[in-house]
Amino acid sequence: MDATGQKAFQLAFILAPDGGGCSPTWGGTSPISSDSTIPSVISTIRGKGGDVSVSVGGYGGTKLGQTCGTVAATAAAYQQVVDKYGLHAIDFDLEEPEYENTAAIANELGAAQTLQRDNPGLYVSVTIPGTSAGTGWFGTQLLDQAHSIGFTPNNFSIMPFDGGFSGASAQVAALEAFHGLLTSHMGWDSTTAYQHEGVSMMNGRTDAAEYFYQSDFQTVLDYATSHGLARYTYWSVNRDRQCNPPNNNGQLSGACSSVPQSDWDFTKYTAKFAGVAVPPPPPTSSTPTTTPSTTPSTSPSTTPTGGSCTAAAWSSTTAYNGGAVVSYNGHAWTAKWWTQGDVPGANSQNVWQDDGVCGPSTTPPPGTCTLPVWSASTAYSGGAVVQYGSPAHKWTAKWWTQGDTPGSNSQNVWTDGGVC
Repeated sequence: MDATGQKAFQLAFILAPDGGGCSPTWGGTSPISSDSTIPSVISTIRGKGGDVSVSVGGYGGTKLGQTCGTVAATAAAYQQVVDKYGLHAIDFDLEEPEYENTAAIANELGAAQTLQRDNPGLYVSVTIPGTSAGTGWFGTQLLDQAHSIGFTPNNFSIMPFDGGFSGASAQVAALEAFHGLLTSHMGWDSTTAYQHEGVSMMNGRTDAAEYFYQSDFQTVLDYATSHGLARYTYWSVNRDRQCNPPNNNGQLSGACSSVPQSDWDFTKYTAKFAGVAVPPPPPTSSTPTTTPSTTPSTSPSTTPTGGSCTAAAWSSTTAYNGGAVVSYNGHAWTAKWWTQGDVPGANSQNVWQDDGVCGPSTTPPPGTCTLPVWSASTAYSGGAVVQYGSPAHKWTAKWWTQGDTPGSNSQNVWTDGGVC
């Protein structure tokens, strides 16, 4: 986090117990009910302005969708994970051997839909294998199952590696093919499909002896940002360092990438995707210095504790990074970590710090807008609505954005709804 500005981390994997049953465990061996290790990890990340998603499933192992028997039982098992860690995001990584099990996939998708319904604001992603056609036959069956039950996750992500891929051009082609599958199988228009599409890559040498370099990550990043994809991630930060020797004698490692690199080269691309500025490297001098900043390039403004609020009004549809400042019920509030949908003052996780009374929210510019005023420091999800300009216009975000001024962004992030 200090070296790259990265704020979001995914913890993997939640599985069924190795001996069978319907209770969630880490890796099939460590019950979450007695876990005392991961909470401290999450607390550290949140304390530095970040947050986590927990991934369930993965390649190999026995999945809860296979052992729990019903949608309700599967959802109840995953709800334990959400409650244990106070999650704001969860990922369903649906792979072998569950991937080919129709009943298990029905349990998983039904459980994901249940969690989404029962936990307002929970970010739900679904990750599946990628092929040159976007995804394979079982992947299209999975999309059809989701469509049939009316389940719309925040995104479907493919993993374009370990399938005969050669460089970023093959990955981009797969993502474009998958976009076509999302339109045909989910019934979405092109823009909606992009807004619900994501990519999960692998850095350096893959299991199938493919090689992906920093330039490949940049190419895929350019595609993801220019098309408004919802997610850009990779496996894994544990490997984001150089082996010794750099090529690891042509071997795969879980602790390094097997390609030439500096520490955290690949993580810097995910930080860029999130709109976070990469801090400069620390000085080489032996003189003690302060820790590099990990805040976004546009820092949240300071809100006074008395008088009129100058911060934008809190919105349940906006995703806020740690440090974001809002006004709500006449008080100023500062987000301790990433949050969306958590009402200031009413969340059991104490996401928002109450900075005290500051009077009514900022008076809107000329016009009749009652919408939150756009803020460069706020991260907005697709569909978020703000006011900006004088006279004030209504602007709707097409996809995730932060720091992109309405009306002036080359990617056309914001749709102008006209003077209000």
